Amino acid sequence: MKFLITGAGGQLGKEWVRTLNQSSGDDSYVALKHSSFDITNRGVVRETIKNEQPDVLINCAAYTDVDGAEHDQKKADLINHIAVKELAAECADAGVKLVHYSTDYVFPGKKEDEQIYPDGYPEDAETGPVNVYGKTKLAGEEALKQETDDYLLIRVSWLCGSDGKNFVKTMLRLGSERNELSVVDDQVGSPAFTFDVAEKTYELVQGGEKGTYHISSEGKITWADFAEEIFKISGMNVTVNRVTSEEFKTVAKRPAFSLLSKRKIVDEGLTPVPWKSGLSDLLNRLKTN
Repeated sequence: MKFLITGAGGQLGKEWVRTLNQSSGDDSYVALKHSSFDITNRGVVRETIKNEQPDVLINCAAYTDVDGAEHDQKKADLINHIAVKELAAECADAGVKLVHYSTDYVFPGKKEDEQIYPDGYPEDAETGPVNVYGKTKLAGEEALKQETDDYLLIRVSWLCGSDGKNFVKTMLRLGSERNELSVVDDQVGSPAFTFDVAEKTYELVQGGEKGTYHISSEGKITWADFAEEIFKISGMNVTVNRVTSEEFKTVAKRPAFSLLSKRKIVDEGLTPVPWKSGLSDLLNRLKTN
């Protein structure tokens, strides 16, 4: 099976390269960074798909600056929505399976939803994003489904890995500079680790699965819980001050509840990684790197 990876310079794209390098099958791949494959340029997309003739296109390209999207809605929509629509259309024309990543931010994130969905939002829960980033990602999901039937739509939450910018690496950096940090304690979810996401997506592709799946870790925590465990495992003496979202204001509104249900992937025989062991694994990978 031949894979074409877009956004190969990002944290998930780099993880896909590692996953395919470690796979035991006869897979091949072409990994393209934004500089050599701009998904907003339909002509480049069409020509690249024609030349490379992949069986599967893994779209790891995205506009992920949640606060930035509030000020630059046009760019966020171009990358997260319009480009996805055109990418899906080109894949459909060429008979290529499209794997696309989305986010927990497509859901309303109401605190009371935790009572309705104690195990997290299922794949078919009603959407209703509260910020521009979530709205553009949802628009991309809808466009994807309109343009092709041969797709895997993977939603992740609190994505973190060895590469790029993410919460774990930010906490490690700030913890090395300060002995006290304020972290929000009223936003609930669970982290998705890039290595786990890539590996599970690969299994779904190999199994010929289609449709929407949630991939994240097992557990339900706040960002403050996450930060404390990062410092504990890392042996860092940092005090975490638990604050509210109201006290820790951001440009874009964040959901109070963004836990994703993992029942569907469990039904596919895939076991969610417990968040603490996933974090330990990530921290070990960061040390090794």
